[in-house]
Amino acid sequence: MKAKDLLELRGKTEAELKAMVLDKRREQFNARMQRGSGQGPKASALRETRRDIARIKTIMTEKNRSA
Repeated sequence: MKAKDLLELRGKTEAELKAMVLDKRREQFNARMQRGSGQGPKASALRETRRDIARIKTIMTEKNRSA
């Protein structure tokens, strides 16, 4: 995720952020299943997905504390 993507995230609503987290969780699950079956994506893809989820959750927390 790039800096401009983070700026776009800050403009999204709580519901949109929750939907993004859900999508990223599905992506993470699918990547883990592929890796378990031997087709595996790159380890960096798993790491990046995990970090994206953390970034989105951080923005959600910031919004909740400021409101």
